[in-house]
Amino acid sequence: MDFLVMDVLGKPLWMWAIFMTVVLALICFDLGVLHKKDQEIGVKESLRLSAFYITAGCLFGAWIWYTLGSESALLFYTGFFIEKSLSLDNVFVISLIFTYFAIPRMYQHRVLFWGIIGVIVLRGIMIGLGTHVVSNYAWTLQIFAAFLIFTGIKMLFPEKEGSDDLSDSKIIAWLRRIMRVTPELHQQKFFVKAADPKNPNSMVWFATPLFLTLCMVELSDVIFAVDSIPAIFAITTDPFIVFTSNIFAILGLRALYFALSAMVDRFHYLKYALAMVLVFIGSKVFLAEYVWGGHMPAALSLGITFGLLTGGVFYSMYKTREEVNKTYD
Repeated sequence: MDFLVMDVLGKPLWMWAIFMTVVLALICFDLGVLHKKDQEIGVKESLRLSAFYITAGCLFGAWIWYTLGSESALLFYTGFFIEKSLSLDNVFVISLIFTYFAIPRMYQHRVLFWGIIGVIVLRGIMIGLGTHVVSNYAWTLQIFAAFLIFTGIKMLFPEKEGSDDLSDSKIIAWLRRIMRVTPELHQQKFFVKAADPKNPNSMVWFATPLFLTLCMVELSDVIFAVDSIPAIFAITTDPFIVFTSNIFAILGLRALYFALSAMVDRFHYLKYALAMVLVFIGSKVFLAEYVWGGHMPAALSLGITFGLLTGGVFYSMYKTREEVNKTYD
């Protein structure tokens, strides 16, 4: 059993094994128990699932506190809440993708589930590469920080919004060129076998619009990871904290989507709070380096981050209350 204490990216193998066991258990419970069949998920169920996954993440943070100490746990919670908050923009984009492809709500769960499996793999690769770069070229952390500050300032002063129509998407057009795609859905299937248009006597595989939707969801996460991964590296360079906080936040994204897609407009002003969080996270890298001579205390970083995000949520709910009242009048 000596191999269990073998060092893997700064932590013993047994810690990584516990983490992966918990993640696999949550995935199997979700797919094998809660959603054996494709069905529409309502807002109430989505809120319950979201609370379940948030609780699971918080409990894992408590285990980190017990195992690695309070500093590591506070860094985990900071990364967890930032990733959760940044995923709100991703929810809006996913909603646009589902609307464009006219995916019924009862099949959206399947796309999001397999999308999250892909996201876990992609984030693992990106975080692994980021860890290697930061470990060998420490100065790149300041580039990440400058990028976060630039992104946050840009979010504070958004340009005029363009069209949300995906009909002119070059990526969708490219995907349709490189694979055969059926014109209509085939229930929950990603691929179906049908007659070859060029040779009706031959049966070939076709992708369905559901698979194109999955591809676009995966691509959207890669794009959003450009913000979220530098943000977590600006908080800590510990690969275990970076990866676990990201994955626990992502696991609840599917449930969060169904809960928020129906009321995403209520959080219109949260993006400004997120912008300030990105500016803060980027700035603290320079402050820690040139002012404190080390890392900012994790408790202070978590407190400021949580305060900004909480303020953004409550201000958004306050500013949009009149719209809700008009809806129910």
